[in-house]
Parts: sequence; structure tokens; C-alpha cells
Amino acid sequence: MCAQVLVADDDPRQAEVVRRYLTAEGHGAVVVHDGRAALDTARRLRPDLLVLDVMMPTMDGLQVCQTLRRESDVLVLMLTARSTEDDLLVGLELGADDYLAKPYSPRELMARVRTLLRRSGRGASVPAGSGPRRIGPIEIDTAAHQVTVDGVRVACTRGEFAILAAMAEQPNRVFTRTQLLHHTQGIDRSSTERTIDVHVMNLRRKIERDPQRPAWLVTVFGVGYKLTSDPATRR
Repeated sequence: MCAQVLVADDDPRQAEVVRRYLTAEGHGAVVVHDGRAALDTARRLRPDLLVLDVMMPTMDGLQVCQTLRRESDVLVLMLTARSTEDDLLVGLELGADDYLAKPYSPRELMARVRTLLRRSGRGASVPAGSGPRRIGPIEIDTAAHQVTVDGVRVACTRGEFAILAAMAEQPNRVFTRTQLLHHTQGIDRSSTERTIDVHVMNLRRKIERDPQRPAWLVTVFGVGYKLTSDPATRR
């Protein structure tokens, strides 16, 4: 699969290495070296994937990701020299699809790129031809990789979409965090149970009228989460 990739890294040497690996696999690659240029170029170019360094001048990668996520569902692979779980969760909360800690091997980076691009056109664990699923005001179209709420499209990351699609396939079933982790395998390689909680929190912001009092994506205390087809049955 050939894609248009934007690489944003303030280290010219590292960015050039990434560009060469991308072009060697047949992708188009554009390189920028600061956050403002990353944002402007992403808006103009509308790439399939953004490889985004966190620490950059003018505007850091977290700000870029947060801004773009309000505007598009572009794939975002974040690069960071900080690798604690809290740093990972911040990136996911802002909408990153995957996270890679520096120093990294270019081969590992390309494996992440291939996985994200391969998954980008379909939901995990739900057959692409199964047709749209509707739960209350929420419609999940796995073939188009699209979610709408009351007819309005909402942008979801690949991890968020995988979770929502899996639960929509079996409404009212309670999924444990471990089971939901299984559905995100190959999308969020660094996923933990806390990561699932972040995805659910982000999904509630997008699909619920009141994320603090969710009617559809509900918690079953001591077990996990479910997507209920009847909000009157929530617990």
C-alpha cells in the first residue's frame, strides 16, 4: 500500500533516514522540521499518515496532534524521547494512533507504519463487509471506517474505532479491558488496561451527549465496558 506520509522531526538527519525508508517502500514522503510547518503542511497536503516528533520548535507535537485531531482523522504516529506510561497516555488522550519511543530502529518504525496503513481502511475484529451497525444515535460503518452520531461524522483514532466496532458487533455484551486490548492488537502496540480507559474516555467525549453520565458506552463496575442498545438498562 503506497501512502502519502508527512514526517515532522527537528532532527534533519533522523528525518532524512525516515524519509529514505519510506520512499524505499514506495511511499511519498514530505519532511518538515517544526511544529507550525507540520500543522500547515498537514492541512495543505492532507497526508495519510503523520510521523510526528513530540519535541519540536514553534509548536510541540502534542499541540499539533491535538489541533489536527479536531480537524481530521489523519493517522498519527508520535515519536518521543520520553517513554513513561504517563507520557504514552497523554499522546493517546490527544488522539495519537501509535507511539514510538526514541531511540528506535527504522525497521521497527516501518513495521508500525505498515500496520497503521494496513488497518486504516477497516475496523479490527469486525468483517469489513458486515454493513453499518446502529446503536441508538451511533452508527458504525466498518467498511468506510466511519462513525456518525445523529448523522454527524465524528473522527476516531484506529484504537478507538477498533473498540467501538467490536462492542457494536455484540451490543449489551460486557467486555473486559483484557478483551478490548485483544481488539487493539497491532494498532496500539504499547496498549495497557489504562490505555483502554483512555480510549473509552475519548469515545465518550465524541459519542455521548453528557460524557460524565454516559447513556450508551457504559461502565459495568468490576468487570469492564459495554455498548448498550437500551440506555434504560445502564448500570
